[in-house]
Amino acid sequence: MKYLHTMVRVTDVEKSLEFYCKQLGLEELKRYESEQGRFTLIYLAAPGDHEAQVELTYNWDPEEYDEGRNFGHLAYQVDDIYALCQKLMDAGVTISRPPRDGHMAFVRSPDNISVELLQKGESLPPEEPWASMPNVGHW
Repeated sequence: MKYLHTMVRVTDVEKSLEFYCKQLGLEELKRYESEQGRFTLIYLAAPGDHEAQVELTYNWDPEEYDEGRNFGHLAYQVDDIYALCQKLMDAGVTISRPPRDGHMAFVRSPDNISVELLQKGESLPPEEPWASMPNVGHW
């Protein structure tokens, strides 16, 4: 058995690619559009780690999706959790669970998919503004 990908439904391809690629740092591997099925599939992965993929599914006919709390979250290991959280905040992304411990943070995609960020290796020393930043919403 081999893990292939996790699928998340998105409502706006451009906003989703802005979040997952430009802000989070994933890269697009391939794209498939089905005129008959009226959907687009976009496969993303972290640079250098194409084995663990995220499939963004865009249904051309509008649908309303809730937060998908039953889905759980995506998780990515990052080189510098503080730098990435700052980059995300600068881009207008709310940090739901700041990396107070220098190890873990949670953010949400434009479609409210929870994304966990984990510091690679040892936790970074606690640092402001993260150490005293409160949680926002839920993850």
